[in-house]
Amino acid sequence: MSCLFCRIAAGEIPSQTVLADEHVVAFRDIRPQAPSHVLVIPRRHVDSLWELDDRELAGRLLAAAAEVARAEKLEQGFRLIANAREHGGQEVGHLHLHVLGGRPLGRMLSKP
Repeated sequence: MSCLFCRIAAGEIPSQTVLADEHVVAFRDIRPQAPSHVLVIPRRHVDSLWELDDRELAGRLLAAAAEVARAEKLEQGFRLIANAREHGGQEVGHLHLHVLGGRPLGRMLSKP
């Protein structure tokens, strides 16, 4: 298994897990862009949001992201990001959602 996130989901690589169940795993980003920056991934490999065709899994990922936001006490607001494929800025070839918060994020994280 060579996918970094598959290895994290399998417990082969340690992570700071925030939430885990039989379908999803959420863990802290190693290069946080906000005081709270958690990645939510499916346990089974899906390359990107483009390839996701399982509506049940999509719902589980979104519900897990909301659960992470509550666990992180982001009641003042948070940002949910899904970068898809190279031009979308995806850096790891395994579907993942970024949950960011803990400070005012403004309208955009970066400008073109």
